[in-house]
Amino acid sequence: MTAITVIKRDHDGIPVLSYTGVEVERDQTSVCIEASFPYQPTAITDQFTLNTGDKMLEWFYTDRYYNIFRIYDGDSDQVKGWYCNLTRPAEFADDTVASDDLALDILFMPDGETIVLDQDEYDALNLPAEEQATVQNALTELIGMFNAFQAPFEVGRSTP
Repeated sequence: MTAITVIKRDHDGIPVLSYTGVEVERDQTSVCIEASFPYQPTAITDQFTLNTGDKMLEWFYTDRYYNIFRIYDGDSDQVKGWYCNLTRPAEFADDTVASDDLALDILFMPDGETIVLDQDEYDALNLPAEEQATVQNALTELIGMFNAFQAPFEVGRSTP
């Protein structure tokens, strides 16, 4: 398995964090990486916390304005939720994946709850109108995929 360094950049393309995972699969426009949450516990909402060591399957795309993290409770097979970052399309190299984070995030819970996060941070970026429209389309696409149980949202879901 190939080690991959994930580089998160801010909307100006400046690196803000990085960590290492292992490539699970790759095609022309996407790569899936398995990693463990390497940071101190982080409360996303009152009912959702990322804990050190939570397993994540992460999908990055060169042709989409988002990435998707399926988050498991520790090393178990219990899905805690899906955290999606609205980003510019990812850039791949042999051993790196990098993307520009656009602040807006969406959290999907196994029971079907959907929570849009950091709207105020996103609004403060003052992105060009065309890019804002692309981000809104990406958000709509993610919600549609989740509601339709499309991959990678088909695992760990409560049935309707």
